[in-house]
Amino acid sequence: MSGDHFYITTPIYYVNGEPHIGHAYTTVAADAAARWQRLKGRSVRFLTGTDEHGQKVMEAAQKRGMTPQAHCDDIVPVWKRMMERLGISYDRFIRTTDADHEALVTSVLQSLYEKGDIYKDEYRGWYLVKDEVFVTEKEREERIASGELTADAFRMVEESNWFFRMSKYQEALLAHLDANPGCIRPENRMNEVKGFLAKPLGDLCISRPKARMSWGIELPFDPDYVCYVWFDALLNYLTGAGYAVGGEVGPWWPADWQLLGKDILTTHAVYWTTMLLAMGVPLPRLFAHGWWVSADGAKMSKSLGNVIDVHLLLDGFGVDATRYFLLREIRFGADGGFSYEGFLTKVNADLANDLGNLAHRVLKMTDKWLGGTVPPRSKPDPALAGLAERTVRAFDEGFEELRFKEALDAVFELVGAGNKHVDSMAPWALAQAGRTEELGDVLRDVLEICATAAALLAPVMPDKAAELAAKLGGERDDLARRVLRADPLHLLTDGATLTAGDPLFPRIQEMPANIAALFAPPAEVPATDAALPEMDWITSDDFEKVALRVGKVLAAEAHPKADKLLVLKVDLGEARPRTICAGIKSKFAPESLVGRNVVVVANLKPRPMRGITSEGMILAASGGAEVIDLVGVDAAPGDIVR
Repeated sequence: MSGDHFYITTPIYYVNGEPHIGHAYTTVAADAAARWQRLKGRSVRFLTGTDEHGQKVMEAAQKRGMTPQAHCDDIVPVWKRMMERLGISYDRFIRTTDADHEALVTSVLQSLYEKGDIYKDEYRGWYLVKDEVFVTEKEREERIASGELTADAFRMVEESNWFFRMSKYQEALLAHLDANPGCIRPENRMNEVKGFLAKPLGDLCISRPKARMSWGIELPFDPDYVCYVWFDALLNYLTGAGYAVGGEVGPWWPADWQLLGKDILTTHAVYWTTMLLAMGVPLPRLFAHGWWVSADGAKMSKSLGNVIDVHLLLDGFGVDATRYFLLREIRFGADGGFSYEGFLTKVNADLANDLGNLAHRVLKMTDKWLGGTVPPRSKPDPALAGLAERTVRAFDEGFEELRFKEALDAVFELVGAGNKHVDSMAPWALAQAGRTEELGDVLRDVLEICATAAALLAPVMPDKAAELAAKLGGERDDLARRVLRADPLHLLTDGATLTAGDPLFPRIQEMPANIAALFAPPAEVPATDAALPEMDWITSDDFEKVALRVGKVLAAEAHPKADKLLVLKVDLGEARPRTICAGIKSKFAPESLVGRNVVVVANLKPRPMRGITSEGMILAASGGAEVIDLVGVDAAPGDIVR
């Protein structure tokens, strides 16, 4: 962390579609971290925004009959609206079409060209349009064979292009990673990057010819080309920091944290860092978080139709509950399962039953027996005071390292202690016995616990934290600032007026109507006599050539050299089990497949897949590029499937 300055960024979001829960997750995490640093008195810059160049954006615009710029101008308000509803307190919303960003990209390109780190060469190979990256023949074949993609997802490209000498900086990057073990978090992502760098690093194609793709920033040294979207987009973080080529990096750089999804780790941890090394600019810290997955373990994606509309959550549960769930449900960095039922249970258990109930009943009791003002107290209960001090330390340390769940766990341990204190001390009995001084001590301790919770929850649930602070006769940000420099159970003012009012989080008795409607049975669609679709028809003779057999999975493990493949041992009733590589890792944990029956293309010619010979193919159902399920039948291994 650079002194009194704190700089945090999200990835900039692609405008070929609308935001979903994954985008909200990253942005809420960055917002909560930024809010906490502001409360600690640091000068904060929080950057988010949109990535607006590239082929996918151009094609999305063409489908809408619009220019790329008009398409971007139309979509950006959708992203800003999501952030507004989530209470995102960014300092700048950057667009890669902003004039200062385009100027910086042009300046960096010219500087690296003059340095000799950008050169022109011929390229012939496969281009994956979906990801806007070039792939090798081997990678293409593997991804088609795994069922992840179809052949038409790739285009053969043969053209001259400009390249960045990324390979030149491989050893310097490895040395930096060894010298700074915490610069990529969590640790398993650091290991992933080091594994990627264990083999020779190639150079990066950083241009697209205008004749093929014109939507981008023109290369200053060759007007027939535009800059590759990933080289352009990554530089936004320096634009947001106010960097200028040849000048000082300024107080905001290097970034304290750059948040990103694990699917774009390589582009940030290798492309971005080698670009910075070439520019002579310090490297930032990166944190790659996991994915939200559906209840059955599948990654959420548009092609599967299982993405979560953030606006449904906001409409049904409110902004504070949504922000809380995203940061409390799973450890930041891990994958986490999402279900609406789990969301409802979490909100009711933590916010309604624990925090909301504690605050409401202590306020009502104080109003009833002590005149509705903060009672005086000589000193707090020692056990509660010690726990409160540990809670504040744990919360602050957690937020410094982006351990949001662990920080919130500490807060709710304190809340739980408050509820137990009420139950064990029985203030109703003290009131009945006329033991007013003891009653005041008990209720003051619990009121102070509520104030500490309001202070610590301010960056996570800003609206509800403010509401709770007001009920306690205080102000949210003042409590949050004081909790770090004062004893945490000495935040309230003697005699301050309390307001019980309605419960902070009323219990939700049933699923909100807008979400319940998602599970309503679909209306019956009347049958039609529509013609069959156009297809590349085969004959029965063609089909007879395919030998389909029942197989039973005996063992499964991750492929040591391919992120998307599992290696299965499958019994087909033959002399030995077959080894089959299948691109289903995104959908299935290896252990979940053992004992499962599958259908195997048994007469597919064996071939190597990243160093392991695959002796068949597993049949799977997919929605576009994503695997949905495996085809299986209840039959013995080796039985014929007709």
